[in-house]
Amino acid sequence: MKYLLGYLKKYKKESILAPVFKMLEACFDLIVPLIVADIINKGIKNSDTGYIITRFFILLAMAVLGLLSSFVAQYFAAKASIGTATKLRHDMLEKIQSLSLTELDTIGNSTLITRMTSDINQVQNGLNMFLRLFMRSPFIVFGSMILAFTINAELAFIFVFAIIILFIIVFGIMKITAPMYKNVQQNLDNVTEVTDEDLNGVRVIRAFSREKSQIQKFNFVNKNLLNSQLKVGRAAAFMNPLTYVVINTAVILILWMGSDKINFGVLMPGNIIALINYISQILVELVKLANLITQLGRSAAGMNRIGQIFDMQSSMEYKSADEILNNNGNGNVLNNLNTAVEFNDVSFKYKKSGANSLSNISFSALKGQTVGIIGGTGSGKTTLVNLILRLYDATDGNILINRIPIKEIPKKDLQKTVSVVPQKPQLFKGTVKSNLLIGNKNAGEEQMWQALKAAEAEDFIIEKQMGLNLNIEQNGANLSGGQKQRLTIARALLADSEILILDDSLSALDFATDAAIRKNLANLQNKKTVFMISQRAGSIAYADLILVLDDGKIVGKGTHGELIKQCEIYREIYESQLKGGSINGKE
Repeated sequence: MKYLLGYLKKYKKESILAPVFKMLEACFDLIVPLIVADIINKGIKNSDTGYIITRFFILLAMAVLGLLSSFVAQYFAAKASIGTATKLRHDMLEKIQSLSLTELDTIGNSTLITRMTSDINQVQNGLNMFLRLFMRSPFIVFGSMILAFTINAELAFIFVFAIIILFIIVFGIMKITAPMYKNVQQNLDNVTEVTDEDLNGVRVIRAFSREKSQIQKFNFVNKNLLNSQLKVGRAAAFMNPLTYVVINTAVILILWMGSDKINFGVLMPGNIIALINYISQILVELVKLANLITQLGRSAAGMNRIGQIFDMQSSMEYKSADEILNNNGNGNVLNNLNTAVEFNDVSFKYKKSGANSLSNISFSALKGQTVGIIGGTGSGKTTLVNLILRLYDATDGNILINRIPIKEIPKKDLQKTVSVVPQKPQLFKGTVKSNLLIGNKNAGEEQMWQALKAAEAEDFIIEKQMGLNLNIEQNGANLSGGQKQRLTIARALLADSEILILDDSLSALDFATDAAIRKNLANLQNKKTVFMISQRAGSIAYADLILVLDDGKIVGKGTHGELIKQCEIYREIYESQLKGGSINGKE
């Protein structure tokens, strides 16, 4: 809750005015039973029509003033709660972006989505209700009790005992249900996870006719969610009947004991009506308070889950440019030495994995060289280039970019130095232009067309006639796999970084386009150091340096000609593809 209080400070005025206006509304509500009692005791008893009409207009004025106070309170409460939820979403997304992939892999996408949506919505609703009711309801309850004492002290003790019992019921049920709401949110995470898995894997599910098994899996987690909601619902359902029993018992006692006092002239009928009105107000407010407490239980569970994300610290720390300047006495963080990338005995292990994914990796890539990386599935190719991007930190060993340890490089400098075309092309809803600008927000249209030309994407963009304003659907749904790959290559080229990583990003292209893009990369004016992961030996045969990976280790290192002679694994890959026709394109 420490985080929530910090956000509320930004809405200090609204957080004060909302309950103040609710208190004002409560004052009008507390005066109403006294006016009604006055109408009965004086106006009706004396058949004074003028008195009754006068008091009626006073009641009407109270209602209007109470309604206006309620509107103002709701406005300020909504402003504070919605503003807080908006800032929470913004800061939570920023926090998620600051975490390394190690933490994101541990948390999981499904729980992050739930916390960004459902949990923050619960916090918003709870905060809105809290600002409106946390002072009004207790004020009405205790105000009614105090005013009851002004009418008759003996009957007012019924209020005291009723309120004590009601508070025991309300807070007892809250204590029981609070941990249950946490379980509900966890089950909601599971439903989100399975749904996300089904949507992303829909093609695989249909290809292997696994619809029924996935539906069964979803039904299982969905039933768990239903059962947890029913369980907490059953516990919370005791709130209303128990409170109604207490209140109705109090009403019966007031009528029973009050009738004798009326007979003996101690009380007037209007006073009994006022007491019943007050006990009814207490009932209404305690029901509201019960709902508030129930919502606060959900909000607290949601806020705790959000706080867990805020409390997480990234295992990856970046130094600032000022720190590098102070340590090195040199403002040029990434210098112009000939070596672009060095791996010195680097090993890496994923947090949830027992064995190393990479072991004792050592190599040097010079500026302007093309480095090919090849190996079987699961050999660690993508993991290796992820370390160059510093998506993860090496478990052991050192990685240097331009002879500077990668951990010493400020984040912005590293991002300017290295760009990547991911294995799975990722485009965002918008236009070709908006997607390209992700690579370089300051790029002009001429630069964009140059990048598209180098990526062999110029022709199909022109064919679609909309040019750079061509609409792109979410995940590039309106483009083919090859078109998406070429656009992501253009985006990376537009970044104009020194090091370019192509993570098997030519796999959806035909051999002619593959060769044309490789030729364009070689002819770039600012020659880049290119790391190219490929399953095709023919695509990396021209590389200055080829790394052959097997089970996370380098089993071959050299040029194509050297590896054909010296590395059995590389030779087997090359010959198998040669026989299959994939080297020369005759598949």
